[in-house]
Amino acid sequence: MKIGFIGLGNVGGKLAGSLLRNNFDLTVRDLDESLTNPLKDLGAKVAKSPKELAEQTDLIITSLPSPEISAEVMEANDGIINGLSENKIWLEMSTTDENEVKRLGEKVIAKKGIPMDGPVSGGCHRAATGNIAIFVGGERKAFEKILPALTVMGRKVLHTGELGSASVLKVITNYLASVHLVALGEAWTVAKKSNLDLAKTYKGIAISSGNSFVHETESQVILNGSYNINFTMDLVLKDTGLFDNLAKKLNAPLEISPQIVEIFKDGQKKYGSRAWSSMIVKRMEDINKINFRANGFPEELIDNEPEEKGYEI
Repeated sequence: MKIGFIGLGNVGGKLAGSLLRNNFDLTVRDLDESLTNPLKDLGAKVAKSPKELAEQTDLIITSLPSPEISAEVMEANDGIINGLSENKIWLEMSTTDENEVKRLGEKVIAKKGIPMDGPVSGGCHRAATGNIAIFVGGERKAFEKILPALTVMGRKVLHTGELGSASVLKVITNYLASVHLVALGEAWTVAKKSNLDLAKTYKGIAISSGNSFVHETESQVILNGSYNINFTMDLVLKDTGLFDNLAKKLNAPLEISPQIVEIFKDGQKKYGSRAWSSMIVKRMEDINKINFRANGFPEELIDNEPEEKGYEI
């Protein structure tokens, strides 16, 4: 199977690297040559346009920052759709809107292609080692066809159902992660102002009912002070906005979600769109004139688990 990969950012570049490391025939595309050149040096081919990439490959993967950019890459004159033909598979690995992936999916189907959505979850450090989780929506037969590629990009792979179901699940999980992060800012504030040892507090939360994946990962770079989680404030606002808009479309009044959106808007205003998302806790540090520093925590997360072949759960 020949695979094309468009979008080599913090996550996409690592997913593409896993495919190349596991000897897949890979063609890549990104507007930034500094991102394509390292993969080219390792043996990947580089396409001149999304259309050319789609013409030359069987599975076309997109991993892009926003639904708007995905639409442009798909629908431009030199875009993916104009390079599709029968039985080619498009896998949207970006975090996107359910309706948007279905809209583009109809255009893929019109070209006799097969649309799928496959967002990932678990952090950039796990994308680097092929240990991230992947949700996949779309035809079961197509899912089984691309499973060998999915199981080198991720460790745990879940077929969620029809096209769009994976995108809904992804925005739900990202919403929960954002809530946990905001709550951690308040938890660390109370711990600091209570004069607790923050390193011991980290361990205490980790073994308690209050633990979360967000605590185990993001609290480390918060306590270090780098905040470097390889995920930015603007991306959280996109994701929380997708969740909040989905709830509105479903006529499901929510209480916490609108507050989370406003908190991250304030964080973006204070620290900038490209600030690390974990800097949202700095709002509490600044308001309370404290910091959450502790010794012994890393500047950046590294996945220390060995790379293992993935599997469907």
